[in-house]
Amino acid sequence: MLEICYFFYKNITFGVTVFLYEAYASFSAQPAYNDWFLSLFNVFFSSLPVIALGVFDQDVSARFCYKFPLLYQEGVQNILFSWKRIIGWMFNGFISALAIFFICKESLKHQLFDPNGKTAGREIMGGLMYTCVVWVVNLQMALSISYFTWVQHIVIWGSIAFWYIFLMIYGAITPSFSTDAYMVFLEALAPAPSYWLTTLFVMIFALTPYFVYKSVQMRFFPKYHQMIQWIRYEGHSNDPEFVEMVRQRSIRPTTVGYTARRAASVRRSGRFHDQLHKDLVAF
Repeated sequence: MLEICYFFYKNITFGVTVFLYEAYASFSAQPAYNDWFLSLFNVFFSSLPVIALGVFDQDVSARFCYKFPLLYQEGVQNILFSWKRIIGWMFNGFISALAIFFICKESLKHQLFDPNGKTAGREIMGGLMYTCVVWVVNLQMALSISYFTWVQHIVIWGSIAFWYIFLMIYGAITPSFSTDAYMVFLEALAPAPSYWLTTLFVMIFALTPYFVYKSVQMRFFPKYHQMIQWIRYEGHSNDPEFVEMVRQRSIRPTTVGYTARRAASVRRSGRFHDQLHKDLVAF
């Protein structure tokens, strides 16, 4: 379920930065990013970490799933894929987009971009914002993973590294093909300290809200699978009293869907037969 929520997050983060730039440019139809940047975002720079998450990530180990069967209720009762959770991830993407756009815009607003007196143009603004988007969405994935493997390290950090490699190779191609991305990284972005500092500040400001929320929620309002994670990482697996308390904890007293309708039907049928039996006895 996290993979689907993350798709909402990364695409809202990317899309809202485009919309904010269009609003800033008075909707003049000037694109925020190069055409190839737009086309390859969901192909090379943010897709492989999601695939690795779906294949390799696990909230708890198989041993703990057998030990705490109530974990399966989280899927049946849509606890991990509720509208509240989806909207929360969408809001997180909106916050990240605001941090990316406004910090990038303000960092380039009142300064010369290089010693030759060149000011930051659309291609520099777009390259800076795109770099921040790639970093933020991939680091957000890293913060969301519960179980790291070497494959996930490769795809997350490899996606970020591939962005820089692509920018250098694409920017070295003739301007008739690379258009406004021609030598933008090697001659404009990479030599500028503000490019690297802005990227660092954007990562901190964009990811801090999620990190704070996740820390508070995990510490004071943990979900059932997070309680199992506490048992695993805090060494409570050898404490039989604590384990039994968690095992007997109910996730939610109600059921959903067909199970709820069936349970309600059984209860009504049972009450009907009980009442009928009482009436016959009284008669």
